[in-house]
Amino acid sequence: MQRTLLFIGAVCLAAILPTAAFAHAFLDHAVPSVGTTMGSSPVELELTFTEDIVPAFSGVRVSGPSGAVAIGSPVFGPANSLHVRLIHALKPGTYSVSWHVVSVDTHRTQGTYKFTISP
Repeated sequence: MQRTLLFIGAVCLAAILPTAAFAHAFLDHAVPSVGTTMGSSPVELELTFTEDIVPAFSGVRVSGPSGAVAIGSPVFGPANSLHVRLIHALKPGTYSVSWHVVSVDTHRTQGTYKFTISP
């Protein structure tokens, strides 16, 4: 009897774990794309996530060869996207986009990606 209960408990735990592992919002795609090289500065950044996000707890920073880049306040599109207007055109160089989001199931994720503006 005890072995049967232990087996049932293990099966239940195994069934729950994979579901919990996928309950996070990760970057699905971005514009400009991750690792891309562009011929000119974009006007805005668009980040789309794999799950709906909570705007109050989500944001983005952009930095480049000269340090922090001035950006507008994030605008949240459909429930899983974030748009950020660039205040000034970006000069040639490599730029880093750091993001953090909280998904509607309250899990926080973060990440960084780079893109380049060619001379």
